[in-house]
Amino acid sequence: MKTIKDSVHGHIEVGGVARDLLDTALVQRLRRVRQLGTVDLVYPSANHTRFEHSLGVYHLADRALGHLGIEGREAERVRAAALLHDVGHSPYSHNLETLVYRHTGAEHDDVEELLAGGEVAAILEAHDLDPKRIAGLVAGEGRLGQLVSGELDIDRMDYLVRDAHHTGVPYGTIDHDRLVRELRYLDGELVLDEGNVQTAESLLVARALMNPVVYSHPVARIGKAMLRRAAERLLDDGLAADDLRRMDDADLIVALRDHEATAADAARLDRRDLYKRAVWAELRDTPDDLVDADHDTIRERERTIADRAAVEADDVILDVPSRPGMTESSSRVVVSGEIRPLGRQSTLVEALDAIQRDQWRLGVYAPHDAAERVGNATAAVLGLDIDGALVSDVRPGVHTTLDEFAGE
Repeated sequence: MKTIKDSVHGHIEVGGVARDLLDTALVQRLRRVRQLGTVDLVYPSANHTRFEHSLGVYHLADRALGHLGIEGREAERVRAAALLHDVGHSPYSHNLETLVYRHTGAEHDDVEELLAGGEVAAILEAHDLDPKRIAGLVAGEGRLGQLVSGELDIDRMDYLVRDAHHTGVPYGTIDHDRLVRELRYLDGELVLDEGNVQTAESLLVARALMNPVVYSHPVARIGKAMLRRAAERLLDDGLAADDLRRMDDADLIVALRDHEATAADAARLDRRDLYKRAVWAELRDTPDDLVDADHDTIRERERTIADRAAVEADDVILDVPSRPGMTESSSRVVVSGEIRPLGRQSTLVEALDAIQRDQWRLGVYAPHDAAERVGNATAAVLGLDIDGALVSDVRPGVHTTLDEFAGE
């Protein structure tokens, strides 16, 4: 048994298969992949890693298994999956996920190939565990997979508390002790037991509050967009997508610095010399065909905007988030002995869904000296409401709105 002091959960005891997996290269790489990617451009203390988070998920999984009465090999499978659930992440975590998926077809929870051979497979097999079944749990397959990757998963319970702790933002605080204690399996579904509608709602509230101030903060989004664009240039110039996927954060930054086509991008990120918002438009002001556009269409729009603004094509980044959604609303809760989706039971879910739509923003970014021209060109090309979409001056204290002030 190994005991590790964690900043969120205190002392974590790691034993069995997890203890043997802990010092493998696959798991140790996660020490060099930051949990929140470019969020540290906003919150300097947000430097926690996927390794810390994976330990936290393992810890909560171990506690949940005890409350659920799951023991033996089944429990060891879940413990292994909990510790390994993030080994498929590319550098900077979710920041490059869409780029990697577009080139490889692999999501971060597609880990079967990673677990199929080498030291991790040998350790799993030494504990009489099938690597393929562990990969299935990571992907959320089966009854126990719901615990690792589902609407009420322990992954979410750890990252909300951990991200709030390391950013200093209080909105992610949830009662994870109660959430773990009240988990039950009924008819093969992972649910929160009777009397826990508010406990389930707390997850949604925390996620909705953390989104605009942490996960989708404008500065973090700009940094993410610039990093993604630079990594895409590496791929265009011959870097294999599978090699990119297995890099850690430092590997990627060094590669960007050393490549002629991306050295300037790396220098900007190193100095926090970020592009500025030229457009920041609400969902209701953004054409539906743009919200649903594919990558090639978005890149074509960027080139059209750049031509109209008389700037280089690389001086325009069009950042179109996915349509807002709330998968947690399908979480199952027991009410009067009946299993019900939270979205059907809670009136709060509808309000939070509306909040997510209100929080959605189309971003268009450009160098500071080109931002105004790019903003006007974007409004003309995309048919946006100029008054509602353009960002004319976001320097703190210079006639800014609260939303604009938060973006600098």
